[in-house]
Amino acid sequence: MSNKQLARTAGLLYLVVVVTGMFSLAYVPSKLIVWDNPAETFQRIAANTNLFRWGIASSVICYTFFLFLPLVLYKLLQPVHKTYAQWMVVLAVVSVPISFVNLLNKFAALSLVTGSDYLHNLPIEQLQGQMMFYLDLYNSGILVVTVFWGLWLFPFGYLVYKSGFLPKILGILLMAGCVGYLINFLGHTLSPAYSESGISSMVRMPATLGEIGTCLWLLIMGAKERSVSASTVD
Repeated sequence: MSNKQLARTAGLLYLVVVVTGMFSLAYVPSKLIVWDNPAETFQRIAANTNLFRWGIASSVICYTFFLFLPLVLYKLLQPVHKTYAQWMVVLAVVSVPISFVNLLNKFAALSLVTGSDYLHNLPIEQLQGQMMFYLDLYNSGILVVTVFWGLWLFPFGYLVYKSGFLPKILGILLMAGCVGYLINFLGHTLSPAYSESGISSMVRMPATLGEIGTCLWLLIMGAKERSVSASTVD
């Protein structure tokens, strides 16, 4: 497979990851979850269970494609620096099983809302409280997995920067995005008021621009063929 074909395959995989990730992590919660109102959240999910289920399904698609994305990127970028390419794959792939296990919390929340037979005797307030507990637990799981969503961006960004066939600015944004993810993890973990400070959205910006920009560049522009004389750096 040529460099251009590898790049466009990676771009397509990345596009699916980005779109399904935005749908499951941003759109669905914005429509269904009111964190300070369990009763309202319960009613919204009960009235829109299909949307909630689609959110879970899109997460499965996202994580599955994210399993294959770094493998294709490895074939494209390993001639730049094999060791960095290996670390890129390891740090990305390790997040996938954590993400899948974390989805069990969403299934648990859905079971409480849809009212399985063995839950009928429980007070509605208890069901609402347990539902919010599982949704909060899911969010905590996402916070943990963002460590790896950030770490893989550093070797990936370095490879993009050194590649010679992808814009250096994208590599810089990806490496800065790694730092942003880690800052967000520490901020949310150490300071309860961090989410209200406005810093969170600012430090996420380099990763957002870098990942979407790289996705679109790979998909639209592809990549130049490497010269025959180019050698792998170990």
